[in-house]
Parts: sequence; structure tokens; C-alpha cells
Amino acid sequence: MKGTLRAGLALALCLAAPAFAQPTERLSIDQDWRLSVGDKVDAMAPAFDDSGWKRVDVPHDWSIAGPFDEKARATGSGGWLPTGVAWYRKHFALPESARGRRVFVELDGVMDRAGVWINGHHVGHRPNGYSSVRYELTPFLKVEGDNVLAVRADTSAQPASRWYAGGGIYRHARLAISGDVHFDQSGIAVRPAKVTREGADVTVNASIRNMGDKAVNATLSVAIRDPGGRVVAQGESRRGGLDANWTDALEAKLRVANPRLWDTTDPALYTAQVTLTGADGKVLDRQTERFGIRDARFEAATGFWLNGRNFKLKGVAIHADGGAFGMAVPLAMYERRLRGLMALGVNAVRTAHHPFSPEFLDLCDRLGLIVMNEAFDMWTVAKNPNDYHLFFTDWSSLDARDFVKRDRNHPSVVIWSIGNEIHDTPYPLVAKSIVERQMKIFHAEDPTRPVTMALFRPNTTKDYENGLADMLDVVGQNYRENELAKAHADKPSRKIIGTENSKNRGSWLVVRDNPAYAGMFLWTGVDYLGEADRAGWPVIGNPSGLTDRSDFVKPIGWERAGWWAEKPVVKIARRVTEVIDTSELPTMVGVAMPQPRGPGALIDWSPENRAPHPEAVEVYSNAASVELFLNGRSLGSKPRPADDSARRWDVGFAPGTLRAVARDAAGKTVATDELRTAGAPAAIRLIAEAPTMGSDFDSVGFVRVEVVDAKGVVVPSAANRVRIAVEGPGKLVAYDNGSPTEHTPFAAAERPVFGGHALAMLRGTGPGTVRIRATAPGLKAGIATMVTR
Repeated sequence: MKGTLRAGLALALCLAAPAFAQPTERLSIDQDWRLSVGDKVDAMAPAFDDSGWKRVDVPHDWSIAGPFDEKARATGSGGWLPTGVAWYRKHFALPESARGRRVFVELDGVMDRAGVWINGHHVGHRPNGYSSVRYELTPFLKVEGDNVLAVRADTSAQPASRWYAGGGIYRHARLAISGDVHFDQSGIAVRPAKVTREGADVTVNASIRNMGDKAVNATLSVAIRDPGGRVVAQGESRRGGLDANWTDALEAKLRVANPRLWDTTDPALYTAQVTLTGADGKVLDRQTERFGIRDARFEAATGFWLNGRNFKLKGVAIHADGGAFGMAVPLAMYERRLRGLMALGVNAVRTAHHPFSPEFLDLCDRLGLIVMNEAFDMWTVAKNPNDYHLFFTDWSSLDARDFVKRDRNHPSVVIWSIGNEIHDTPYPLVAKSIVERQMKIFHAEDPTRPVTMALFRPNTTKDYENGLADMLDVVGQNYRENELAKAHADKPSRKIIGTENSKNRGSWLVVRDNPAYAGMFLWTGVDYLGEADRAGWPVIGNPSGLTDRSDFVKPIGWERAGWWAEKPVVKIARRVTEVIDTSELPTMVGVAMPQPRGPGALIDWSPENRAPHPEAVEVYSNAASVELFLNGRSLGSKPRPADDSARRWDVGFAPGTLRAVARDAAGKTVATDELRTAGAPAAIRLIAEAPTMGSDFDSVGFVRVEVVDAKGVVVPSAANRVRIAVEGPGKLVAYDNGSPTEHTPFAAAERPVFGGHALAMLRGTGPGTVRIRATAPGLKAGIATMVTR
């Protein structure tokens, strides 16, 4: 009893004292959580016995482990994967640096309806699984001994999301340790203005919380460093008194001369070191923010401009899942995916239809990839019975404000979207009041960027007539590109953008040939899990991407590269069915636009019928001319069509090699491609995409698995079950083949190849050489090595 009293007295003394003035420190708590799937009574209690629970690290998506089940409550919308309640518990001792200071927990994403407890005390709840949250733990922490952080994630109310949304603490977690006076969460806004190549004005606005019981005199100091680390501007702002128990703001204005502008071709990033000091000169808080200096704008007559350059946004919408990783996506997976899309000519992404992780936007900043950053998929009218519409009225203002504040310093973000295909618009009084409220929030927290939304059948709900569309800074519409073009022609002052678009050539031509169209965002860039109700079991995902779930490029992706890529592209395909144009289907409220499942072409010269017969061969290329050869014999050269249609040859099939040579206007060869007829499966070929890999969560090594014939040609019809074994300091963390109907768990070491290939994903467990071996009955084994950093 005496020991307990002494510990309680020490805690009380610690928490009664003013929090020491030191810069905020952030400590990762990703490691060593305990997980139990299924609801547990009193699982938030410190004394609860969790010794038998599974040990996991976060980010963690418990649902992706499966199994796939035709009777899953989430239905095909959730990819037939499990849902329910999961508890996570984290034991930790209070760090020495936290004593006498304030301690917060920061969770970048918990799916879904998350409650948080510390030592049995409830500190917060958030229904929105995409929101980043922060809760103070200080009053309930133990200075000595074990502290227990408990998180309850609940996806049991189904059906909810229209696509796979995962479950659990699926993004990073950390402790933030601060003094009484500190920068608010996402409280620093860095806003370049009047940007030219000669100079830029930069305003740094800092929201400051004084959680102490006395007013504080403070000075805000800012040092801006260029991409090379050189200080190029300094400024400060003084304040006579920051009131106790209050949040206030300080602002500093600086001038950067001859800035290196952030651009798609040069994603230059600056840093602002922002320091808050007290009257005694001691540092109260310090934070470094990355930002970019650029001039991005939308014009009614000419579309999108970046740094004085007018070009089309050639975008794709993507969901946040990482295929085999579910929603707990390593950054390496995102980077591989985005670089692959950029190689096809994509220069922009839309975060469909919710906030992505902070590190995803960091990545876009570094890659020079433009972002349409989207907040909501629904407002007050449901798309599924248990979706966010249940919480929108009470929570959307907070969610929107936190979203904008968190992401506003990213130069990649050039436009916000407040909603996707919102079903409130048939009720204009309701919808317009929500648009007005959301616009005020977005403009207040970020006055530098325009706001749009993805209008859903606006001609049916009269959005262009009743004033709703014109409340937006930029008018966005999903599909029906000619309708949006007419809306601009009817009112030329409207700025317009295609927020979601089909992959038909006709849809592209409307955007390409209309200067007012700022660009388009295809549905979708990558195949994703869920939204499979229309197809039904056994389909587990939506196969509408330019690439499949493992980022292997489809024929429709190569076709798009022929229209969008900046570098020379040439790719041969064999057409098997004709394209269905879905861009101008009749308007029907409440019915989503059907998506073509690809252009009905195959990237192979290995038809099932090997006897002589006619084949329709088409070539996707941006070159001035393409010549096609079969077994060394020219089949003729064709120029690039003005309407961007594929170049097509009727070819009598003969086994061997089909080769395309692309040439520029001067006749110089700029790219080649060839297809060879495959024989019977004979061996497995492993291709490590990089020689090294890391050991942390965000580092992944990728190894392509190919079943080839005796001559090394990939066999597109192969479906051999290939087993992966790993020797040395590494482990297999995911394995996928991209098939829309494959139900093997992604963590399994064996699965069939699909289209002749699969992708093995590994992570290091320590330094050294990792040996990967792939085997299948009747095939020569494949071997690859990687070095773990």
C-alpha cells in the first residue's frame, strides 16, 4: 500500500508541475503491439491478461490475412474479407524525456470507429478510419512502471465501405512529447505567394497552444533552407503574450530570391525550420516543415498551369490499398506503383475517395506527382447502409479541418475535392448548404488552393442550373466528358476538370482537344481489392486498372502510354475482342458508370490455335511511324493517326517473333518491342528488381516470378503453383499474382502464377545476403539473391 501511495504521489507531483520547455519530440511506437481479433470485455483495463495475444508491429491490417469467404459480411464490396472488432494493446514505460512534460499519442489511421484508452481511461474516439488523430495521455500516465495503451478498431457494422478498407491500426503510430507551450497538431502553414522565377513571398503561420496557467511572451523565428540545405531567408514575429489555456497564432513573412520552383520535372523541396522561443530565450518548440515553391493555377479558358507552363493533368484515381499488403502499405510499394504509372505518362493522382497517409503525399512531393486530394465519398445520403453517412453531420467539419491542416504544406497537392458522386445533390437545399460549409472550412485553412467535387449526373440533378456547380472554384464531373465541355461552353467563366473518367479513346480526345479542360483522372490507375459485388464471387477486386494489383502493365496501360508518355513508347498487342465505348451511356441517377475490363487485347504472340489463321495486331506508340516485322519480314510501316487510334495490321499467324520498330519524324529508331511464341513451361525465372532491400516496415524487396519455356520466353498460359523459399536474413512478407479470382492468402509461400507471372515481396531481418528460391513440380528452379541493408 505504501509503495502504491508513493507512486501515486510521485505521479501527482510530476503532473502538477509545469511541463518543461523543450521542443516537441516524436517517438515511434510501431513496434511490439499485442492483437486479439474479436471483442473482449475490459480489454482496455491495465490488468487485463493479454499474454496470449498475437505479437504484431504496426502499421498492421488484420483483415488482409483472410480468409476470403463468399458469406463475408462486407460482401464483394469489401473483397469478401473478414470484418469485426480487433483490440490492440501496447505496453510501454514512460520515456525519461517525457517526465514533467505533456504526452500525446498520434495515430495516422485506425480502421474503423476507433476508441483509445490509456491505463483504462478513455481519451478519444473517431468514427472516420481515414482521419489522423491525436489525444493527450498526460493525466493518466504512470511515471514508473507499465503503461498500457489500448485501441479498439471496429469494422463490424457492414456493409460499409464500397471498396476494401482493411482493419486495425493500419498506419504509423507515435508519441509526441511537448512542453506546455507548443505548436498545435498540423499547426504550421507555409504559404508561398506571388511566385516568379525571380522571387517568392513566403508566409509562415503557426498555431500555438499554451496549455499552462500563465501567459507567455514568445517569438516565432523561421529559417528557410533551399534544396541544397543553404539558408536563403530568415524572419521572425514577436508576441507580447500568449494567453494561458488558449490557442493563438504568430506569423512571419519572408522573401526567397530566385527560387528553384517545384515542378513535375524538378520536384525541388525547401524546408522551413520554425522555432518558438520564450522571453528568456529558451526554445519552447521547434518544427521543420518541407514545402515547395510553385505557382499552380486553373484558368477558365486554358486549363491547368504550373510555373507558367500550360499542360494537361493526365491523372488516375487510385484507392489506398496496396494489393497483397491490404491497407498497411509499405512506402516502397507505393513508390514502385507510382513510378510505374509515371512511366506510362501519368502526371497526377486522385486520392479516391478519402485522405491517404502523410507519407504517401511526401512521396508525391519527392516524385513530382500532382495530387487531387479528396475528403469524402458520401455526405448525408448512404451508399452502403453502415458507411460514413451515419457520422457526416456530426464529424465532417472536424474531419475536413484536420485533413486540410495536415496536408496543406504539400506542393504536390494542387486542388482539394470535397466529395465524390455525392447523392445529396438531388436535394439542392441540403447539398448547397453542405458545399457552403465545406468551402468555408477549406478556404479558411488553406486560402491558396481551389476546391472542386466530383459531380454525379449534374444534368439530371440540375447542378449547372441551380447554382451548385458554380459554388465550386473548379467544376469537376465524373464521366460524360461532353456534358462538362458543354457546361463550360454555356458559361465560359467556369474552370473545369474531369474528376473521374473512362479509359475510352473518345473520352481522351474530348479532353485533349479542348483547351478549357484542365485534365482528367481515369478510373482507375491500378486494380484494387473490393467493389466486386457487380461481378460477384469468386471475383475479389475491381480489375479496371491500367495495371493489375501487382502493378504489371496491362494492354490498356500501354495504350494509354501511347497517348500520354513523354518518352518514346512502342508495344505490340493481339486484339481478341472489340472495345465497348461507355463514355456516353444514358443518364441514370444512382447507377455507377460501367467500366470496360480492358481493351480486349493480350500482350503475347502465343494464341491457343497455333495453326495458320488471321490475327488482329495493334501497336501502341507515340512515335511518328511504326514498322512491324514477322520473323524478319516487314509487314509495312504506319504513321501516327491524328485521332490517337492504335496502328493495326491483319497478320497471318506464324510461330516465331513479331517485332515493332518505332521511328521519329527523321526516321531514327527510338524504341522497339518484340513478342515471341512461347513453348511449354520449362523453368522459373526470378528477377530481383533491385540488388538491395531494407529491414524496416516501409522497405520491401520485389522479385518477379516468371514461368518460361526452354528458350526463356514467358508462357502466358502458365498457371503452375510456384513455392518461394527464403534463406538468410530476410522473409517473405507478401506474394501475389494479380488474379481477380485468386483466393490464396497473400502471406502464403505458394500460389499459382497468373499470365505466366507473380510477384514475391520480401523484407530484410538483418544485414547479409538473402537467397530466394522458387520451385514447382516439373520446372527448373529459379534463384535470385538480394543484400539486406
